[in-house]
Amino acid sequence: MALNEVRATAHQLLAVTAHLDDAAARGDSVLPGWSRGHVITHIANFSEAMTRQVEEALQGRLVEVYDGGRPARDAAIEAGADRSAAELEAHLNQAVTALLEAWDKVGPTDWPLPILHRNSNLSAGLQATWRELTIHTADLDLGITPAAWSEDFCLHLLDFLRPRTPDDVHLVLKSPTVTWDDGAGETVTLEGALTDLTAWYAGRPAPGPITGPAPELLPWP
Repeated sequence: MALNEVRATAHQLLAVTAHLDDAAARGDSVLPGWSRGHVITHIANFSEAMTRQVEEALQGRLVEVYDGGRPARDAAIEAGADRSAAELEAHLNQAVTALLEAWDKVGPTDWPLPILHRNSNLSAGLQATWRELTIHTADLDLGITPAAWSEDFCLHLLDFLRPRTPDDVHLVLKSPTVTWDDGAGETVTLEGALTDLTAWYAGRPAPGPITGPAPELLPWP
């Protein structure tokens, strides 16, 4: 996964959120209980937090992802969700642009530098950025769905989400192009397009049909 893929995803996100009106900004996303304003605020706040992770790591420092932890993160999303469409768009543009600029500063030998986001490193932080921007662009329900996800992204997301596979289940996801499996135990096979199977595993609505007995998944890692 290269930075240019993250950049392309970011540009797609900014394009679909350009010129929203207030009614659209307050409309429902695909996430239960969240408006598009919630999703946009979350992406912007995540982008600012990850920018700080990158910039501090390049200076040899570790900082918390969100000051005040998860409660402060959640409160900030609620506080920002009902802003005007113009305010949401401006915040998102500023935050995502700054994050891309931060990633551009990372040199070839910097990727192993540690960050506190998931107690990982800059390389994993770039992957997290890829996931957040790609998934939440689809969550906005503005014409981009998981059907647009690339095979590389689907396989990355499936591997990241392996902890969702239920205990004692051998989960097989079978698409026309890829067969992916995880776990040990009773085999459960689901069939469909790779994008649909990945969306289901990520807890998102699948754009197309999936056949097979879908098990209840464990929480996100």
